[in-house]
Amino acid sequence: MCDSFLQVDVVIPTQTKYLNLLGSIGERIAKELDNFTGDRAALAYQLNLVLTEATVNAIKHGCCENDLKNCVRVAIHLQNDELNIKVYDHGQGFDLEKVPLPDFDHPGESGMGLFLIRSVMDSVSYTKTKEHNVLEIIKYLN
Repeated sequence: MCDSFLQVDVVIPTQTKYLNLLGSIGERIAKELDNFTGDRAALAYQLNLVLTEATVNAIKHGCCENDLKNCVRVAIHLQNDELNIKVYDHGQGFDLEKVPLPDFDHPGESGMGLFLIRSVMDSVSYTKTKEHNVLEIIKYLN
């Protein structure tokens, strides 16, 4: 079990040029975890992937371009052996259970993000409230 606590809150404009920053934060967290005995390189890759894919989706589908109040907020919370990532947006939202699987026979440039996130993380949920939408992603580190 990881006896750790970490809270990182990042708010970025709705521009994809900040994706590398978020990905590198995920990689750095994986490399610095106290008492983590798993594969750090694999976890670093997964966190980079998850943070960039979730943020791309929030920018693409959850925000109005050039509207600063619709910046994307990413909150990363680590406590003991649970890493919790929340990506907040202000779009119209969607039903996570109705997102189709990607077409693996004819892959396109988009449509893989949520599939990949679900493939490498332990729990993925999506909540729509009056104030914002939240994609919550959990990874257990034990």
